[in-house]
Amino acid sequence: MSAPAPSPLAVVDAEPLPRQEEVLTEAALAFVAELHRRFTPRRDELLARRAERRAEIARTSTLDFLPETAAIRADDSWRVAPAPAALNDRRVEITGPTDRKMTINALNSGAKVWLADFEDASAPTWENVVLGQVNLIDAYTRKIDFTDARSGKSYALKPADQLATVVMRPRGWHLEERHLTFDGRPVPGALVDFGLYFFHNAQRLIDLGKGPYFYLPKTESHLEARLWNEIFVFAQEYVGIPRGTVRATVLIETITAAYEMEEILYELREHAAGLNAGRWDYLFSIVKNFRDGGAKFVLPDRNAVTMTAPFMRAYTELLVRTCHKRGAHAIGGMAAFIPSRRDAEVNKVAFEKVKADKDREAGDGFDGSWVAHPDLVPIAMASFDAVLGEKPNQKDRLREDVSVAAGDLIAIDSLDAKPTYAGLVSAVQVGTRYIEAWLRGLGAVAIFNLMEDAATAEISRSQIWQWINAGVVFENGETATPELARKVAAEELAAIRAEIGEEAFAAGKWQEAHDLLLHVSLDADYADFLTLPAYEQLVG
Repeated sequence: MSAPAPSPLAVVDAEPLPRQEEVLTEAALAFVAELHRRFTPRRDELLARRAERRAEIARTSTLDFLPETAAIRADDSWRVAPAPAALNDRRVEITGPTDRKMTINALNSGAKVWLADFEDASAPTWENVVLGQVNLIDAYTRKIDFTDARSGKSYALKPADQLATVVMRPRGWHLEERHLTFDGRPVPGALVDFGLYFFHNAQRLIDLGKGPYFYLPKTESHLEARLWNEIFVFAQEYVGIPRGTVRATVLIETITAAYEMEEILYELREHAAGLNAGRWDYLFSIVKNFRDGGAKFVLPDRNAVTMTAPFMRAYTELLVRTCHKRGAHAIGGMAAFIPSRRDAEVNKVAFEKVKADKDREAGDGFDGSWVAHPDLVPIAMASFDAVLGEKPNQKDRLREDVSVAAGDLIAIDSLDAKPTYAGLVSAVQVGTRYIEAWLRGLGAVAIFNLMEDAATAEISRSQIWQWINAGVVFENGETATPELARKVAAEELAAIRAEIGEEAFAAGKWQEAHDLLLHVSLDADYADFLTLPAYEQLVG
């Protein structure tokens, strides 16, 4: 690889960080600049296409499998590339941000994979963006340790053969990185996260017997997957590693992507590792896309929409069948429970629910699943061990019994549950508490014994918006109105103030969180992503 020209990228409005020069090298920035120059124009076109498709859904209130790609779906001959050894057994994956303590704990957790998250579990402060990259470099070079200042407890890596394989998740296509600009324009956050990580670690990971593996979030179409594939091809050639070394798992967390799962795998086939079935972002996407669709698209309380709801079951079973038909891994959803150190009974009930959920996924044919806390790894592992035994996966289970029609995926009214007043209160509570933490730079937040991320806030504000715009009448006779939402939000703010005290309340971002939640929940012009206006308020 010839020496790159000086990078045209500028670092702006950013306080200097310790060791940033190890990440923001001239060569790494030149690579990111080239990614931006080549691929941002197409990214912009695809974001515009999202808006056009949303307008079409508003007009028709329906979705269908694409007629123009029917030949790809009908062709039974193609498969994705075989999984590399380091990604062949994915029975339990732990997720979390790339702060120093989490990096060590996730790698040591006993999970097969760690989803190292620069997306929904990480508020994109410049510190989180840059130091997260430092932490991963340190982990791969075994130069990472951590001592908790409060407890005095020290953390260090286990032997290499006991560490999880890292699959890194960059930001979605819609987010910019304001601290890194090209001719005065911010570079897409996805290209910053991917570019810095890939440039510094691709060869290092190969030398460790693994590789540069990625989770691709918020994908809405196979054309977006095609763009990622073009980026992978270019990046591998640029740093001089074999084409096909990259592997990508795509999160099917938008309703439009659910209709293009085979096409997404096809576009990425030499780099595809699998698909993942999310929950909150998927529901958020349904509300966003079908918000003009009337009563039949109104979702009940988020906790009433389990993965056994008919339209969710159609989605997950189609995902398993699609993946296994094409030789890809099917990865299940999140167990978000955070064990209590004080209440064994709460843990007992929650652990039983986690076990039932993971038993269902393993029984349905999934090859692995997600957990948010190391204590849940053994529970999920036992569920998949019981089905897999010594096998690394169950991709040989083709699930040819599954038949899903286009209408099944959007049959929201097949669920026998209604929105409740308690659901409105919960959405306000969780939304307020999460946004406040996010504005302080925290992306993964324990709220009411659950690990929440940005997808939680998205579904919370979307449900408030949807219920108000649908004029939902709750079981207590109250109608969902802006006035009711403001009343509940004011009560929650007062309750938080009483709970944590004046000093802590004043030191936090509570009023800003309250105001932002109401803005995105009540504004007639529905914001595509909560994180867009939130990023404007994020300090750092």
